[in-house]
Amino acid sequence: MIDAPRWFWLPLLYGIILPLRSPQVAKLYQSIWMEEGSPLLVYSRLQQQALASCLTGVVVELAMSYGEPMLHDAIKRLIVQDITKLVILPLYPQYSCATSAAIWDAVARILTCYRRLPSITFIRDYAQHPIYIMALKASIERSFAQNGKPDRLIISFHGIPQRYVHEGDDYPRRCEATSCALVSALDYPAKQVMVTFQSRFGRDPWLLPATDETMKMLPSQGVRYVQLICPGFSSDCLETLEEIQVESCRIFKQAGGERFYYIPALNDDAVHIDLLRQLIIAELK
Repeated sequence: MIDAPRWFWLPLLYGIILPLRSPQVAKLYQSIWMEEGSPLLVYSRLQQQALASCLTGVVVELAMSYGEPMLHDAIKRLIVQDITKLVILPLYPQYSCATSAAIWDAVARILTCYRRLPSITFIRDYAQHPIYIMALKASIERSFAQNGKPDRLIISFHGIPQRYVHEGDDYPRRCEATSCALVSALDYPAKQVMVTFQSRFGRDPWLLPATDETMKMLPSQGVRYVQLICPGFSSDCLETLEEIQVESCRIFKQAGGERFYYIPALNDDAVHIDLLRQLIIAELK
C-alpha cells in the first residue's frame, strides 16, 4: 500500500512502525491462530491441495507476496520442471495496483534471473465472474438461513488510498462490479445493503465510507442486527477474523447494536475451488 521512495519508508518502517506495532500485531495474531498455524496459510494450503487434486497434469504451487512460501521459490520449483506455460492467479478478486499489479511486478523481477521462459498468462481479476458471484450468494444465503436476515448487509472491501484512484487505479469500479452483481443475485432489498472499505493505514485519505465508522453510525439509525461479508478476501486472515469478526463487532455493539455476524471468506468452499479451477483451465486452452 506504500509507494513512497525507499529512502522515506525504510527508516520509518524499521525505526517506528515495526518497534511499536509488532508486539500489538503479535497479540492480534495469537487471538486468531489455528492449531495448524496462520489462518491465511492454512486456508491457502487447502485451496492449493484442492486445486491440485482436480487439475490433472497441472502443477499447482502456492506463493505469498510477503512471507513463506516465497514467490521466487515457487517460480523456481516450476521453472526447473521445464514447464511450457505459466499461469499466475493472484487471489485478489478485484484488481488494484497495490495487490494484483504488485504481484505482476514481483514476477517480472524474478523472471529476469532466467534465460529460458515459458509462455506466461496473468489473470487480472475475476470481480464479476458468474461462479464467483454464485459462491458469494450461496455463502450469504447460508448465513441468512442459519442466523436470520439482518437489518443491514455490509459488503466490506479492503481500502486503498484515494490518491491511487486519482492516478488511474480502477479498484473502486471493480469493487462496485462485484457488489452490484451480488446485490442483483440476492433475494434481499438493495436499500439494506451497504458497501464500505476497511483497513485504513496512515494519514492519507482512503476510500470511503470506512467500515469502522459505519459500525459506529448504524445503531444511531435504528440498525440493531448486521451481517458483514468481505468479498475481496479469498481466504480468512487477520483483516477478517480480527479486524472484522472481533473489532467491528465490538465497535457495533458498543455503539448500541445488538447482533453482529461475520460471514466467512470462501476459503476452500467447493464452489470457490471450482471457480479457481475454471479460471486456470480457461488460460491453459
